[in-house]
Amino acid sequence: MKKQHILIAVAVTAIWGLNFSVIKIGLKSVDPLILAGIRFALCALPAVFFLKRPQVAWRYIIGYGLVFGVGLWGVVNLGIKAGVSSGISSLVLQFSAFLTILLGAVIFREKLSRFQYLGMAVALVGLFSVTFVTDGTVTFAGVALVLFGAAAWSVANVIMKKAKPKDTLSFMVWSSLFSPVPLFLLDLVVNGTKGYAELPHQLGWAAILSLLFQAYPNTVLGYAVWNWLLREYPVSTVAPLSLLVPVFGMAGSMVIFNESLPPLKLVAGALIVTGLVIGLYGKRLAESRSAARIPSSVGR
Repeated sequence: MKKQHILIAVAVTAIWGLNFSVIKIGLKSVDPLILAGIRFALCALPAVFFLKRPQVAWRYIIGYGLVFGVGLWGVVNLGIKAGVSSGISSLVLQFSAFLTILLGAVIFREKLSRFQYLGMAVALVGLFSVTFVTDGTVTFAGVALVLFGAAAWSVANVIMKKAKPKDTLSFMVWSSLFSPVPLFLLDLVVNGTKGYAELPHQLGWAAILSLLFQAYPNTVLGYAVWNWLLREYPVSTVAPLSLLVPVFGMAGSMVIFNESLPPLKLVAGALIVTGLVIGLYGKRLAESRSAARIPSSVGR
């Protein structure tokens, strides 16, 4: 990847990492599925009236909206509400990077290097170590829901790769149009009308600002840029960058919610970053070292 594109990707991961804490702020007053539904309604409206429909098949637009809006963020909201901290949620969700890489290898025949396998293995150790955290920031139900969201994100990445929209911003806006109604209906089925009856009293400034952040810098801008990167580069190159999200996510949770950061969490974060470096730059560094040896060998 070009250096400027790497910097852009890192900025997006910083926004995404902070977003987990922003979501938790919104969940203090609004039901998880309703919060996600309003988020995607804001993403789609009124922008859908000003942006042309992306020139891709409807199945990709609808499929992405359902998988991304409902399968990913609706379920992740439920996971955070079920007791997983925003920092841990951002960490567990990164299983999507590995699933996306593997799906890319199967569907798009993208060849994986030994460095990518090694990087995944190292980062997986970091991700699995989170299950030993006992400071009250982890629940089984919450982790299971976030893992489901990770699987949905990997599927959404593959849908995006197959759709190849020229205008990723338009694609994000139009696909978001198909997320709110299923989310609202699911909440109605699960919780009845209580959440809707109390919603006018729940939408204080904190919830409104949370929704605006989730909808615009995080979803519309962040995912439009990310999906553009997925279109321009192999999935196996872009996906590992998402492993930076938990670094920003845990930092944000620590600052905003005073989440504890014991040695185990630090070790998990360090392993994830190490895996990221190996997966992204291991092959390049090895080739550079090999090239450096050749002139010295010839000189002798």
